[in-house]
Amino acid sequence: MTIRILLADDQPVVRAGVTQLLGTQPDLEVVAEAEDGCQAVSRAAEFRPDVVIMDVRMPRLDGIAATRQVVALEPDPPRVMLLTTFDLDEYVFDGLLAGASGFLLKHAPPEEIVLAVRAAAAGDALVSPAPMRRLVEHFVRGRPRAAPDLRQLTEREREVLVLMVRGLSNAAIARGLVIGETTAKTHVTRILTKLGLRDRAHAVVYGYETGLVRPGEWSASITAT
Repeated sequence: MTIRILLADDQPVVRAGVTQLLGTQPDLEVVAEAEDGCQAVSRAAEFRPDVVIMDVRMPRLDGIAATRQVVALEPDPPRVMLLTTFDLDEYVFDGLLAGASGFLLKHAPPEEIVLAVRAAAAGDALVSPAPMRRLVEHFVRGRPRAAPDLRQLTEREREVLVLMVRGLSNAAIARGLVIGETTAKTHVTRILTKLGLRDRAHAVVYGYETGLVRPGEWSASITAT
């Protein structure tokens, strides 16, 4: 199955480079481009792509506001991956809260961009764990945290949630807990549904905002509240 992509960036050279990169992959196709946020929203509604790669800073309507409108499209809104030059950009954090599934750095290796797009289309929406963790930790430091309500999760689901918040993939979670990868994916799906989370990126934000995992902490014990 071909993954249909909308690329939104106000710089033609960036659009050309990313389009050329994705065009080398047989399962990826850039079906439309946009040069500002307003155009991104209208073309997302028109072309109904699977994934939108959205620049953060664009004229007329910035990528954050555009993301909020794109993820509200019905039915089956596309996944949004933010594209930024900065790996600690406050706007990226706002974008995750607005509904983006993750972010890509413009200087990321080509193979990382390709993998991230495929992951987003599959619903995993993985981002590089280190940049994601630095980003979230930077912006949750000192903020008041609400206690996580994990009573509806099983003990195993709580373990999986902590590993998700640390940025581990389904395969890594399966290895760490000595379970099958399909089982790990099932746990992830149930966790997102029970907690009302959009995707893994939203789970990372949730984990840090509630104090489930604290800035600088690589492991955590979990207790129900």
